Amino acid sequence: MGRTIYVVDGARSPFLKAQKGPGVFAASDLATQAGRALLLRQPFAPADLDEVILGCAAPSPDETNIGRMVALRLGCGPKVPGWTVMRNCASGMQAIDSAIANIQCGRSELVLAGGVDALSRAPLLYSDAMVRWFAGMMSLRTVKQKIGHFLKLPYAELLRPVIGLMKGLTDPVVGLLMGQTAENLAWKFGIDRRQMDEFAVNSHLKAMSARAAGHFGEIVPAVDARGNIYAEDDGVRADASMSGMARLKPFFDKKYGQITAANSSQITDGAAWLILASEEAVQKWQLRPIGRIVDSEWAGLDPAQMGLGPVHAATPILQRHGLGLNDIDFWELNEAFAAQVLACQAAWNSEEYCRQQLDLPAPLGIIADDKLNVDGGAVAIGHPVGASGARIVLHLLHVLKRNNAQRGIAAICIGGGLGGAMLVENCR
Repeated sequence: MGRTIYVVDGARSPFLKAQKGPGVFAASDLATQAGRALLLRQPFAPADLDEVILGCAAPSPDETNIGRMVALRLGCGPKVPGWTVMRNCASGMQAIDSAIANIQCGRSELVLAGGVDALSRAPLLYSDAMVRWFAGMMSLRTVKQKIGHFLKLPYAELLRPVIGLMKGLTDPVVGLLMGQTAENLAWKFGIDRRQMDEFAVNSHLKAMSARAAGHFGEIVPAVDARGNIYAEDDGVRADASMSGMARLKPFFDKKYGQITAANSSQITDGAAWLILASEEAVQKWQLRPIGRIVDSEWAGLDPAQMGLGPVHAATPILQRHGLGLNDIDFWELNEAFAAQVLACQAAWNSEEYCRQQLDLPAPLGIIADDKLNVDGGAVAIGHPVGASGARIVLHLLHVLKRNNAQRGIAAICIGGGLGGAMLVENCR
């Protein structure tokens, strides 16, 4: 990168697990509350930002261009552009990368970038047959015609709504749910149910330990209209155990599968923000950055094996900088599924995969356990699709800072057969 890209600060909302029905907060509420707390502690005013970029994979119909909507709610004023990006699971990381590009070319110096989704509010949809029935009703004029049309109501379709979230989590090209693509990886690399469940239990245990140690300082509480305070990620389970995991049945392939709701990431609502700045903006406002973004990469692969996206995105970064897997001090590899993270490890450790798919002369090995997702990941914390790419970059910078470590990589798999990765450094 030509210009140094600094991360000045960041914050996120608690990640709130979808329960029964729509969550307490709309996506714009979560982004506004987290962004407001972040901006209040800065020496500059919201109107001093050059732009606001927000990633969102599933905005509500009343939150079109949610980036602009939130920018105005944050008090940035009418002159600060706010816009929205969508790269599925990496929408938050794409927002960061878009900010980097604009700072690099000199269009911006100070940018608020992040991601958000409120997956609990994904809509129920009518089938095409029901839509046609409604359209037919609207075209009728007389009461008699409308009564006759009403008698033709397709009750079976009325009582069988389309689950918007399920459609959104299904790859339209290969026709597979994201969990089914993870089942493909489990079969490909021989990953069994016990390995997945052990990984999931450890994710919860790590997150609980990190919470007890105060390692989630980037979280700012959310407050609802009744004054109730939500201060922590509420999907983390202190009672996670192998026996508890074993009780759940496979969800995506009920006959032959091994992936369950418990060894998958949670359906979650949440928002995460970072403030990015050029050297000039750091000096102008006398900012104290927490880190630098050194490099980024996007990669494509077979959509049916999308979970290996981190391998394809992070490997070129390693090659460009002459680094091995364990030359990286810490990794944040988003846990879409336990099987998916395990498959990434297996791919890097496979001579066949590295030669045939990555054009490497030899396998890269395995990331050491004490370097990978040290505070747990999305299996425990949750995966609000639009926010996760921003969350892992922000949290990785906090991990580097508290360990006085130099460099880390945040990587994420992306529905549609993509991967994203960023190399970051601590500002020591």
